[in-house]
Parts: sequence; C-alpha cells; structure tokens
Amino acid sequence: MELAAASHLATTLIASHGLDWEFRWDHARRRAGQANFTARRITLSKHLTELCTEEQVRQTVLHEIAHALVGPGHGHDAQWKRMARHIGADPRRVTGPDFPTVPAPWRATCSAGHTHQRFRLPTRDVSCGYCSSSYSPRHALSWVREPGG
Repeated sequence: MELAAASHLATTLIASHGLDWEFRWDHARRRAGQANFTARRITLSKHLTELCTEEQVRQTVLHEIAHALVGPGHGHDAQWKRMARHIGADPRRVTGPDFPTVPAPWRATCSAGHTHQRFRLPTRDVSCGYCSSSYSPRHALSWVREPGG
C-alpha cells in the first residue's frame, strides 16, 4: 500500500476510535505494527506496509488500536480479543503465512541443511540453534550476503 494512503488510513482510524495517540512509521522488518503506551503512539513498519494490501494495513492498525483501548498488561488475552472484535479487527494474529515478508540480506545454511537469515551480519560466531542448544563449531554458520540485499 502507498505510504501516504496508509498514513491517512491509520490517523483516521486512530481518531475515529477516540484515541489521542499519534501515528508514526518505524523500521521494523518482522512485525507489522506496535502500540507504545508510554509515548501514546501507534507505529507501522514502513518496510512491510509497502508490501501490504489496504485490508492488511487496516487490520494491523485496528489490532494496535485494540491494544491501546484495553491498556497495557493485556497482550492478546480475552479482554483484548473482545475489544478487537468490537472494533472490527480479526482477533487472530495479523501476520502469518499469507502476510508479506521483507527478505533478510544475510543467509546461512548449517551442515544439516537448516536455513537461517538475519538483517544484520552477526558480530560473533553463531551455530545452528536447531542442531545444538549451545554454540557448536560443528554446526557453525557461514553467512553470505544475498544479491541485492
């Protein structure tokens, strides 16, 4: 979705639910949105929003509005789910297999074939967490930057 249209949608929805909260963009790549109770701010991922449909953006904003309306400490509990349904949000997780993802530029594959990806190159040696619960040189990962990443 175009960012200007998404920003307008978000600010309109926030105001229409009586919230005196601000809207901003963030640079998250793994989560679509966030409700910050301290700053009284709802943010959306700039990277993911550009890949989403209008309905996906609407559901993400409504999801965060439901968090704002029930207050901190509720997570995705029954009270939050009731509020989400009440305001027209799907109370299930917004992201999932159908949700767009931002490809990470760094990839590694362990000796057993498990693929890992990171947005930043690790600064220390890392091994496959599927193959060993602690660092194991036998399962060490070698990182490669993907073309265009």
